[in-house]
Amino acid sequence: MSTRRASRRARGASAWLLALAALLATAACTSTRSPYLLRRDEIPIHVVERGETLTKIAWQHQIAERDLVAWNGIRNADALRVGQRLRLVPPRGYVAPPAPPAAPPVTPVASSPPPTTTRAPASATRPPATATRPPTATTTTATRSASPATTRSSTRPSAPQTRTPPPAAPAPTWSWPTEGRVISTFGASGSIASGIAIGGRAGQPVRAAAAGRVVYAGGGLIGYGQLVIIKHDETFLSAYGYNSELLVTQGQEVARGTTIALMGQGPERQPRLHFEIRRNGTPVDPLLFVAAPR
Repeated sequence: MSTRRASRRARGASAWLLALAALLATAACTSTRSPYLLRRDEIPIHVVERGETLTKIAWQHQIAERDLVAWNGIRNADALRVGQRLRLVPPRGYVAPPAPPAAPPVTPVASSPPPTTTRAPASATRPPATATRPPTATTTTATRSASPATTRSSTRPSAPQTRTPPPAAPAPTWSWPTEGRVISTFGASGSIASGIAIGGRAGQPVRAAAAGRVVYAGGGLIGYGQLVIIKHDETFLSAYGYNSELLVTQGQEVARGTTIALMGQGPERQPRLHFEIRRNGTPVDPLLFVAAPR
């Protein structure tokens, strides 16, 4: 009996070991596919909530708005859906569009008309010299040979001029956004490191540092209080946080120096303005663009 029991136990142990080996083999097979699944699941995603705009989402994640549009194939930035999932990194194989050339190739062509225009007066000065002579075959051939040159000089510059691109938009002209001095520099700890803090009095005017369009006005971004974001062009944005009252609405065009808010209280209940400038979605030191009062 003891021998039979031992053999049964041995068979049971071997079966258990075989089952365990099968489980391990299955896990090993599935583990070869898990890195791809993990990489796909780890792609940073933002789920659109009610009232969010593309500018707000791009600002929150420090991404250029145009990149967010390109990475997600967005056709209408004003038609985001609640629950829509937006990827925050470029897709695999994405190639950013090349920047436009600094010097258009048509510029040298546009500067070529002066040599052709100087030939026309030369042919025009010939008739006075031959005005006293009777008309001969020589003068006839001279007028015939001048007409094609005149035609070429009048038609050659017209085509390149139509392809001349419009001049680039000028960079924003900046001014100090409120009365007060810097109390926290760019990148300093203890405050929002993506901008500077300007001290002042509660309720004093906060002004637009440059002309542009208000693309956000509200309190939905945590850590900024009542915030105004102004888009100046396709490159620059500016932001004004810790306000007690907002005096502009989203979509409003503002000129440089327009009062857009009233200063409120920041950390430690101290009146201050949080001021940011972002270039292509990346925070930059505002003091590189606007001089602080002394």
